[in-house]
Amino acid sequence: MQNKLKIAFVGGGNMAGALIGGLLPDFTLPGCIHVVDVNQTSLNRLETEFGVTTALAIDARLQDADVIILAVKPQQLRDVVGELAPYVRQQLLITIAAGIRASDISRWLNAYGKIVRAMPNTPALVGKGITGMFALPGVSVHEQQIADDILRSVGLTSWMEREQQIDAVTAISGSGPAYVFYFIEALQQAAQQLGLSAEQGNQFAIATFEGAAQLAMHSSESVSILRERVTSKGGTTYAALSSMEAAGVGQSIVTAVKVAAARAAELGDEFGQQA
Repeated sequence: MQNKLKIAFVGGGNMAGALIGGLLPDFTLPGCIHVVDVNQTSLNRLETEFGVTTALAIDARLQDADVIILAVKPQQLRDVVGELAPYVRQQLLITIAAGIRASDISRWLNAYGKIVRAMPNTPALVGKGITGMFALPGVSVHEQQIADDILRSVGLTSWMEREQQIDAVTAISGSGPAYVFYFIEALQQAAQQLGLSAEQGNQFAIATFEGAAQLAMHSSESVSILRERVTSKGGTTYAALSSMEAAGVGQSIVTAVKVAAARAAELGDEFGQQA
């Protein structure tokens, strides 16, 4: 059943475009979506591709929205919230700006409580994302479901009990695609050094990641069991994994993710210091 909620996006970049594409046509109608962005080229693209309405600046039209999605860069969000403040009534606000806490946005809006913080990742661009979500106490169960429906239009969702957990989500899934691309690049490099063409290395590396991920997702067994099933003692996989263990690859990954989480928390502190 199609939902007729009016949704306004502040920010018309790639993630906003992915969400709009996911929401149409099943969740809402093009005429129910309004996008604000300072880049006319981005607005023209969204108008042409989706038929949504657009504007170069925040104005009173946002008062009519049921949901406002904040999809601007983190360093722009404080100013955007200031421009938005006169038009905030009882709308559900969903922020996908990395590093900025819902509690700080609430403070900037004089303790406004209907805020959901969401941390999607870039696979949302192809409908394969996963989003960590946290709601302030002022968000009703019905509004949480609306937020969940919106983000599920581009992938999976998972709700956090504490806002601090979003820092872990940022480090694991928000930054995670870059870790995967890094590993794929290494496999591609190894493939070429072993005599395969660049095209073959690309094909084998990407298909292997995709296949292994699908197997892990659909198998009832843990990833450690799946790994053990591929690893015969004394075989090629055993040799490769032994080399990785000796080099501390596994622990390095864990350490790197913890560093990313710590940096996410630091960014939250830095952005939160804004009055």
